[in-house]
Amino acid sequence: MKRFLNRINNLKKSLTKIKVTGFLVTNRTNIFYLTGFNGSSGSLLITRTKTILFTDPRYIERAKYTIPKFIQVKDPKEEFQKTLKSLRIKNLGFEGNSVTVNNLKKLKKLSSKIKFKDFSGEIEKLRAIKDPHEIKLLKRSQEINLKTFGLIKKVIQKHQSTGKKLREIDVVWEIKKVGFDLGAEDVSFDPIVAFGKNTSIPHHDSGNTNLKKNDIILIDMGMKYKGYCSDMTRTILPKNPTKLQKEVYKIVEQAQRNALDKAKNKMVEQKIDSLAREIIEEAGYGENFIHGTGHGVGLEIHESPSLKESKENKTRIQPNMVVTIEPGIYLPGKFGVRIEDIILIGLHKSQIFD
Repeated sequence: MKRFLNRINNLKKSLTKIKVTGFLVTNRTNIFYLTGFNGSSGSLLITRTKTILFTDPRYIERAKYTIPKFIQVKDPKEEFQKTLKSLRIKNLGFEGNSVTVNNLKKLKKLSSKIKFKDFSGEIEKLRAIKDPHEIKLLKRSQEINLKTFGLIKKVIQKHQSTGKKLREIDVVWEIKKVGFDLGAEDVSFDPIVAFGKNTSIPHHDSGNTNLKKNDIILIDMGMKYKGYCSDMTRTILPKNPTKLQKEVYKIVEQAQRNALDKAKNKMVEQKIDSLAREIIEEAGYGENFIHGTGHGVGLEIHESPSLKESKENKTRIQPNMVVTIEPGIYLPGKFGVRIEDIILIGLHKSQIFD
């Protein structure tokens, strides 16, 4: 439970900088990060002296047993307005990214004396730096992911050898089943399974397309373990790949390797994108790399930092950030190749989760 106290104390350091006397956290993922509470209803009030979770009666007893003892639990209908007044909050930070316009109006009606200030992104900045506990869970999540893919690949190979029909959605459901059997609580996102020319669509909606003998296959998948996500993409070439397929695969592989090997602490986020992009551009496929090189991963599948092409992006990578590296080349109507792995940014050297 000490990790939750550390996280909340780190957030409290921002009170003076943002010029507020309290934070109201409403984003469910951020509440889980700060308290371990994962109920569907709740808000978290943080001041210099108090941390209070407001949730409805369905969750009050559960919350008292599962969250740290230093966090008070109250019913918002009975206690919220009274608490704001007793704590003499004059400036309240709120998460503009998760509060609706109507809910903000309701908050403002509670007290005309309170000034509200958007502090969106502050907790996400904290979440970008993983602690040892989080790194352990992320590694376990990726271990399950890798084992699942290994078994799924055997399923695909078996169907290819027997000629039995296999649809993209059949593989999607098999991924979910195998992952669950191996210890995942859920998938990080609905798996992307693409056969043949469907692989040229980066976020293909897996459907009833049947696997053909000489199809290229792309699988983008992730598992969730104790709240933490993993992410991985593999492209499987057919038994007798064309010259173009081999060429494109090799280029993407080299681009990814260049970024994996050179990504390091204090590097500007955009630079990591460039490490992969420059290889693809030099090979003449720059216009076919249509997304960023990677993204942070943790409690959500897409988190800070964002490794994309942007001249305005001057944010630097820091130790214990966990990011994906996923360059790709997509040839519309033909095929696509993407390879994705997760790395932990170290003080001196980055480490691949495998």
